[in-house]
Amino acid sequence: MIAALPMYDRPEIGGATDRLWEAIRDALRARGLDAPDALTRDQEIWEIWQSPDLILAQTCGLPYRARLAPHVTLVATPDFGLPGCPPGYYNSVIVARSKTPGAKPAVNEGLSQSGWAALTNWAAETGMALDTPVMTGGHEASAKAVAEGRADLAAIDAQTWRLLTRSTPWTANLIEIMRTPPTPALPLITAGDQDPVPIRAGLEDAMTALGPEDRTALDLKGFTIIPKAEYLTQPIPPAP
Repeated sequence: MIAALPMYDRPEIGGATDRLWEAIRDALRARGLDAPDALTRDQEIWEIWQSPDLILAQTCGLPYRARLAPHVTLVATPDFGLPGCPPGYYNSVIVARSKTPGAKPAVNEGLSQSGWAALTNWAAETGMALDTPVMTGGHEASAKAVAEGRADLAAIDAQTWRLLTRSTPWTANLIEIMRTPPTPALPLITAGDQDPVPIRAGLEDAMTALGPEDRTALDLKGFTIIPKAEYLTQPIPPAP
């Protein structure tokens, strides 16, 4: 079996992420489930998400509803206690160099709820006609593209933005234009034939076992159950 927690697996919290997985792993094994010793970090993410050997991985809401939902099982959603968001929800921070940015966005990828779908919704609501985006491959790269003047604005996952502002001084050159409305946060999934109930129980036990310093480093408050329909009712935006 394989497992991955790639969405917030940043170097400065890598140790805490590993210890979170170790707590989950031990809790799953205590329930008779096969869980790998360590997280998979050297495999293409779509291969991980679609693997029949997947015991647990985090994905994004847009890939989940656009492609994965018929083939995987929804387990739970981490709650990061983000401001203005209900438990298990998140939003995007629209960042720019000035309060009146131009219309050229930096976008991590077209199948990103926080980096593209939230941005297109915000642009439609504010009447902004977005220019052809700079495609960056990641939220940090999008924020840096704005900071360096290669793009005018970007929508950054609010939890990623919180982590970036703690560890990357250049984020001080960016300002928050606004935060988008909350949507269901990045879900945890397992292979389609897995029973999610014992995995959910394992997540709860893991939170109990995880030390307070690691919970603080990860901003992890716990895990919530958001119905599949809540994810599927979100619109799928046109490709960039």
